[in-house]
Amino acid sequence: MADRLIEGDITKLADAAKLSGEWQRHAGRAVPEAKKFLQGPQARKFEFWQAVKIFRELVYGFRKLHFVGPCVTVFGSARFDEHHRYYGMAREVGKYLAESGFTVMTGGGPGIMEAANRGARDVGGRSLGCNIVLPMEQKPNPYVDSWIDFEYFFVRKLMLVKYSYAFVVMPGGFGTLDELFEVATLIQTGKLEQFPVALMGVDYWRPLLDQLRLMVNENTINALDLDQLIVSDNPGEVVSGITDTAMKRFGLTYGPNCQPKWWLGERFGRWWTGAKK
Repeated sequence: MADRLIEGDITKLADAAKLSGEWQRHAGRAVPEAKKFLQGPQARKFEFWQAVKIFRELVYGFRKLHFVGPCVTVFGSARFDEHHRYYGMAREVGKYLAESGFTVMTGGGPGIMEAANRGARDVGGRSLGCNIVLPMEQKPNPYVDSWIDFEYFFVRKLMLVKYSYAFVVMPGGFGTLDELFEVATLIQTGKLEQFPVALMGVDYWRPLLDQLRLMVNENTINALDLDQLIVSDNPGEVVSGITDTAMKRFGLTYGPNCQPKWWLGERFGRWWTGAKK
């Protein structure tokens, strides 16, 4: 058994090294183009092809994620290693989510994202990543069953939100805050159902919660906007709350009834059928 584990680790490392080289080349091409796109009006030909690429990313994401079933997205920093307490917390969350029948979705990178995907893998659950193409810091972690590469943050963020019944927000930086407040704004404005949103890492988020309470006092948000948050460091408590809400309010019916159609070329969705139940 030990020999098999060692052999598997060597294969994984070799695959990761190969991926890293390919990833750096792809990221190096993608980032300047995306940056140019956001620098105001460009040549019509350039903007037309950007529109085509954005549409292509949207369609690819829709096709690949159409069959994954009910997901919970876990947000958090890419910068925590496996020895950090938040990594361990996220791994436990991924495990409990998978055991509750959810597909665990993350941004696909290292840190918290890797931990949640790893927790799902620990118990044979479904795990996937919506990865952003960056020249530094992020490439797909080895614990996803499948991943999608995105060049555009806003397309990636759409996918992370569109297929989820709940959101677990672990400690993170600007990107995590962006994702948290995107979800909160969509729920507040009625563009998204009132799906559960959990903040984990109570000490880390305490200053933010104080700011949110100030906003309630100043009437810039409503008390109900704050009351929707689940705040806890207990993975079991968080996942129980998510599962209870998802089953009672929304049901867990999406996904298994949708089957790929060969005549539409929908082999994208078949990856999840091989995942252990």
